[in-house]
Amino acid sequence: MNKINEAIFREYDIRGIVEEDLQDDVVERIASAFAAVFVREGKRKVVVGMDGRPSSPHIKNIVNRTLAKYGLDVIDIGLVPSPVMYYAVFRQELGGGLVITASHNPAEYNGFKALVGHEAMAGDQVKEIYRLAESGEFPPEKNGSVTEMNIIGDYLDYICNDIHLDKKIKVVIDCGNGTGGITAVPLYNRLGAEVVELFCEVDGNFPNHHPDPTKIENLKQLIARVKETNADLGIGFDGDADRIGVVDQNGTILWGDQFLVIFARDILPNAPGRTIISEVKASEVLYDEIKKYGGIPLMWKTGHSLIKKKIVETNAILAGEVSGHIFFNDRWFGFDDAVYSGARLLELLSKSPKTLAEIIETLPKVFNTPEIRVDTTEAAKFEIVEQIVAHFKKNYEVIDIDGARIKFPYGWALVRASNTQPSLVVRYEADTQEHLDEIQGIVEPILKNIKTRVGG
Repeated sequence: MNKINEAIFREYDIRGIVEEDLQDDVVERIASAFAAVFVREGKRKVVVGMDGRPSSPHIKNIVNRTLAKYGLDVIDIGLVPSPVMYYAVFRQELGGGLVITASHNPAEYNGFKALVGHEAMAGDQVKEIYRLAESGEFPPEKNGSVTEMNIIGDYLDYICNDIHLDKKIKVVIDCGNGTGGITAVPLYNRLGAEVVELFCEVDGNFPNHHPDPTKIENLKQLIARVKETNADLGIGFDGDADRIGVVDQNGTILWGDQFLVIFARDILPNAPGRTIISEVKASEVLYDEIKKYGGIPLMWKTGHSLIKKKIVETNAILAGEVSGHIFFNDRWFGFDDAVYSGARLLELLSKSPKTLAEIIETLPKVFNTPEIRVDTTEAAKFEIVEQIVAHFKKNYEVIDIDGARIKFPYGWALVRASNTQPSLVVRYEADTQEHLDEIQGIVEPILKNIKTRVGG
């Protein structure tokens, strides 16, 4: 029997290298642990989907068989983007679901994202799966069932009945050979967009580029094709199509917090006083614009699962992260779906007299850095952040819900522990380049000294 590697049970999901971490017996024990949670919570019907990785069909078969062994009725929806699994749970009122995916990780990885009821598993719930899998505390065996369902037709119909384009928009979509093409290509065509396809065939070996639209190098081919075809915009998806990347007709990248500003401006006039959530890495511009347009901004912890929970708690109308997880709770179900988010953007552009580039021009200008990764150790990363908080709280306002967001009169700095790697995530923003340099000049030496002292 193989040892279960605790490190693959992360803050938001389970993800590991198949041959090293997800051998058949380990997969069976993890599936048994999920079954234990579903049964304990009184769930009977659950949905299972998978991404296009070479290992996914085999893992899915083990999962289906194992869940059914404990009396669960499994609805197998096959090869789908992760959000289609979420959609199936919400629309069919199922007890929960699993999607077998490692998102944007390389082909040798795989893993699980899960819903129990409408709630995404995160944090301690993911750790509980490890504990149950390790201890073997599984429910009594009973006869369940496995049936297949094609939910994609219903998903496409639902969106097409709600979203309408007023004029033709030309869009390049880069699916990075992930699962986004399964839904994005037919959906955008049906909506009446002119679609230029780039890497839309599912190939879990990701032969063309890494399917992560938050990395500039992965958007180069999309930008080139947008310019080449004179498209209105380009949309990129990550491996399981729950994160979106957008570029305008000039190849300018629209990051997640900018995307949120555009939609806050669009939605809030008809929904004054509603909450919009983002995270500690997001630009101050976003929070200011939400207030300006009559909404209530809420800064929360980074992580798609954590934000989903906060949406339910606050009944927020919209939420999003810099990484491109966008959550519409307006005409939608409150979960992150990059293909749906792209459709909403096409609709917005079809009704606007402005191009996307012109809309981006209206956003207040700030100067910021991308996310800076500072390698450290798993043990040291939280200690370093604690010491950063303590140091800067003496003279500055520090938001410490998720790391240290240090406020300056003309900008901010963020130092937080990564939830997925032994590293720190650092970001800076200011109203001018000079102030940006100044903030970095204040924070970086202190971070370096603390890191040295802690031994990270």
